[in-house]
Amino acid sequence: MASSDRHALIIEDEMLIALELEALLQDLGYKTFDIADTPQDALACALARRPDLMTADVRIIGGTGVEAVKAIQARLGPIPYVYVTGNADMLRAEVAPVVVDKPITSRALADACARVGA
Repeated sequence: MASSDRHALIIEDEMLIALELEALLQDLGYKTFDIADTPQDALACALARRPDLMTADVRIIGGTGVEAVKAIQARLGPIPYVYVTGNADMLRAEVAPVVVDKPITSRALADACARVGA
């Protein structure tokens, strides 16, 4: 794998949205992807291959994307992440979260990725 092959972890339980995110991230230069629909799957994917970027929905099967991001960062250290959600109000406890509202636009996702340095 070339060092320029950027890898994204998409934490999303709606497959159509996950596939839309994958396509949008490909346009931003990401080459490989994992899709996880539970916090446990997200952690397993991240441990198997450290992502360069994570996108996370707030509400996912068996928990939240917030839990998944925190668990991953507790094990792997800082990784850029963006919340992609229709439930931004659930992020009040987060410190200055970077959020893209659903429905997703390529411009909003690109801006959010730039804000987190990914």
